[in-house]
Amino acid sequence: MTRSLAELTALVSQVSDMYARETGVRRDDDWFALKMQEELGELIAEHLRLTGRGRQKGLDEAAIVAARNDEAADLLAFLLLYAQHNGIDLDAALERKWFAYLRPDTESG
Repeated sequence: MTRSLAELTALVSQVSDMYARETGVRRDDDWFALKMQEELGELIAEHLRLTGRGRQKGLDEAAIVAARNDEAADLLAFLLLYAQHNGIDLDAALERKWFAYLRPDTESG
């Protein structure tokens, strides 16, 4: 199933709203930024585990791959939430920052 950034953002926002209601967590500027950092750390930990540079903790490769994939999803979700909270149009930013290199009239480098 393929979803746009806007659709993904709406879905992760619903989950985040549920989490906030259930836990009472205060989602301020720092929370959104620090959650991205937390999730990146968890993704790196699973990457290190998968590449034999972290403790296996009795997990087999399939479990570690699944954990790594879940942490990548968490990081993406929090990036989307951070962008939404800060009014960042990721589509526009990608167009300006990355996709400009794909236009023939743009010098790369």
